[in-house]
Amino acid sequence: MTDLLHPARSRRVGIVCLTGIGDVVHGLPLARDLKAHWPEREVVWIAEPAPAEVVRNHPAVDRVVVFHKKAGWRGARRLHEAFRGRPCDLTLNLMRYIKGAVATLLTGAPERIGLPPSKTRDGAHRFATRTLDEGPWLHTQDLFLRFREPLGLPLDGPVAWDIRFTDEERAAQEAFFNRVRERGEGPVVGLVLATANPAKDWLPERYVALARALVERLGATVILVGGPSPRERDTADAVLRSGVDVVDALGDSVRRMMWSVDGVDLLVSPDTGPLHIAHALETPVVGLFGHTNPWRVGPWQRFHDLIVDRYTDPGEAPDPSRYDPRHERMGRIGVDDVMAAVEAGLARYAPAPRGPA
Repeated sequence: MTDLLHPARSRRVGIVCLTGIGDVVHGLPLARDLKAHWPEREVVWIAEPAPAEVVRNHPAVDRVVVFHKKAGWRGARRLHEAFRGRPCDLTLNLMRYIKGAVATLLTGAPERIGLPPSKTRDGAHRFATRTLDEGPWLHTQDLFLRFREPLGLPLDGPVAWDIRFTDEERAAQEAFFNRVRERGEGPVVGLVLATANPAKDWLPERYVALARALVERLGATVILVGGPSPRERDTADAVLRSGVDVVDALGDSVRRMMWSVDGVDLLVSPDTGPLHIAHALETPVVGLFGHTNPWRVGPWQRFHDLIVDRYTDPGEAPDPSRYDPRHERMGRIGVDDVMAAVEAGLARYAPAPRGPA
């Protein structure tokens, strides 16, 4: 075991993963690793407000420190003050960009492990005292698991995400899905309508056609899952105006989104955070990929058979080392393509409605 994890040197370990709900999900196994190695260790997670909600109630995270990056220097000062008198001994910086490096410094940790130089931008790796060894791009989950190597932890150790819900959240989930299931006996299918990058979005009019097909062909109850962004709202409104009977569950609560994903029988999602929440919670997910590489940023080790992949060309082997986007490909995904994946997913993974966990 490396001396970095000796209790005297790592009583308090920070994990810096500020943005990206999917990235935060991929980092959760590292918190579990740190706690399993020495339960008395304090594990601190640093994140921006929305992603920080993913880590709430995690059994391996003792403290969540919110970094308000949009507040500029005031946000940086507040982060620094959060660690005054309680600095970290070691930090793992899972971020590529300079903002993650700055947050890492503000934890006060003398030991700072970061990504390899080729996987960072703006010289962020220069703020680390150690970096991971160079290598090709991997799936994000595999890349983050490589932080086990400098810590001396087994690279092939068990991987678990341990997302937990409070009793109050479970009660709200149960009440919501009891009402949902009163609408019909068919499967409950969630639709995630947009991402942070418009290039990764599916076409709004195809969500309308998909919702109609799910209701008319499968007798499904369709739930619109996600946040309050303008593009999500616009697509949701298009579905509602079409007259298709759906449940509009968009909102600004990350935790509600999470237990909604946990409660559906199957989720349809482009490359965005709820897809990775679904994977971690073992909710079958149909991933829609054209702009980004599903073998690098899609579901990690399950539901590969449900990926609708227009990123990989016919005859081209899946390759997680491909990082470059492929433009104007989301439009190649047809409604029938998605319906075929939905039907396969319901037959293979959710033959009967699961209800709230």
